Amino acid sequence: MNNNSLFMWFISIWPFVLLGMMAIGGFFMFRKFLKVLPKADGKSKLDWQNYYVEKSRHMWTDESKAFLNKLVSPVPGPFRDIAKHSIAAKIAEVALEEKASEVTRDHCIKGYIIATPKRDYRSLMVFLEKEKIDYAPYKHLFNT
Repeated sequence: MNNNSLFMWFISIWPFVLLGMMAIGGFFMFRKFLKVLPKADGKSKLDWQNYYVEKSRHMWTDESKAFLNKLVSPVPGPFRDIAKHSIAAKIAEVALEEKASEVTRDHCIKGYIIATPKRDYRSLMVFLEKEKIDYAPYKHLFNT
């Protein structure tokens, strides 16, 4: 093959690569857009996450923060902060519903399981077993 035909192949394939990359980016932007839309109560999913995180900020101990960091460690780096915020919000919601005075390890495990999408339960269980975290008392949360 000469240089001219290689360049023609590149030009013919490049639009499909570009279209695929734009579709992937658009998918993630659309998901973010859906989180910002207000629900029936007038607040969006992100508003509720921020509310729970702010409301529980004083309840987090150094131990619970370290445990949260340990729980989000398998999440890829670029997504870790977002995942940490949404998981922390769910943990805070669990702790506030129980009217706890501080966020405990129990709240962290419950909130982590509830915040995890069902499609990721298998990898979640593998991670918990690898870290020697007993999730047997929380098996019922995997079925909801």
